[in-house]
Amino acid sequence: MRRFVLIALLIGVIVPMAAQVPKTQPVELDEIVVKAMNYKYLSAVDNSEAPIPIWNIEKEAAMFDVNASDVYLDNFNTYQVTFRIPDGVMVVAYDQDGEIIKTIERFKNFQMPMDVVLSIKEKYPNWEIVKDVFLVSYSEKKGAKKLYKIKLRNGDEVIRVKMDPTGNYL
Repeated sequence: MRRFVLIALLIGVIVPMAAQVPKTQPVELDEIVVKAMNYKYLSAVDNSEAPIPIWNIEKEAAMFDVNASDVYLDNFNTYQVTFRIPDGVMVVAYDQDGEIIKTIERFKNFQMPMDVVLSIKEKYPNWEIVKDVFLVSYSEKKGAKKLYKIKLRNGDEVIRVKMDPTGNYL
């Protein structure tokens, strides 16, 4: 019985050690190219707290490669690309190098930031939000501007308000 335990122990130690000896030659990998995203755009719009569909479409626009597109020609200076989701649209202008120059974004009826909702509840306590539109405009020179256009209703009375993402009325 001792021999059996000793043999099992030796096999349990030797087999894993033998498995670690490389039996093949190292494989050489092809060159890897990493594309830099439009970080300037993404940091300017900073919609990390936005609903996932909005965040995804902005990320997709930032990663879009104009140079690999079917419409790319060397003699054009700018390219306009439209990205769509069910309740939103984003129009992006790219330069020859694929950098985002300008965007216009419009998204309807998405979840608003808590600051906006609380500000509305505080100023208009008995009103309900009927419709909201989130607008983002980005320019390489001016940065990003965000705006919420909100339609409120209290019975038969309807009003429209404009707010920034921090809950300030415009």
